Amino acid sequence: MEKDLEILKTAYEENPLPEPTAKNRGRQKRSQVLNLICRLENYKASVCLFIRNLCVPFDNNQAERDLRMIKVKTKVSGCFRSEEGAQEYLTIMSYIGTAHKHGINAFTAIREALNGNSDVIFA
Repeated sequence: MEKDLEILKTAYEENPLPEPTAKNRGRQKRSQVLNLICRLENYKASVCLFIRNLCVPFDNNQAERDLRMIKVKTKVSGCFRSEEGAQEYLTIMSYIGTAHKHGINAFTAIREALNGNSDVIFA
């Protein structure tokens, strides 16, 4: 805790807040580095959660990978014909993604779902 405060203090010393000017009203523009320092200070508990809880991944790459397929599908076909079609596609992809995360082949998961045993991926 003390080390965290020391690091933030050093960061603010090396990247001070901008001096207010009389001619410009409103919030002063800050550098990208200073914005990052402020965000790290404000969201320290969330940023460092992976240190205290080993179940939390270090990054959010899996979430980005899960979203990538919908973006690729949209780029290839131009768009979905209806919101219902997009929702059905996402439901199927979510099911397949969950099966993959549980170590079950996508083909096996779909076959079991069509046979009425969709809970096989949660076993």
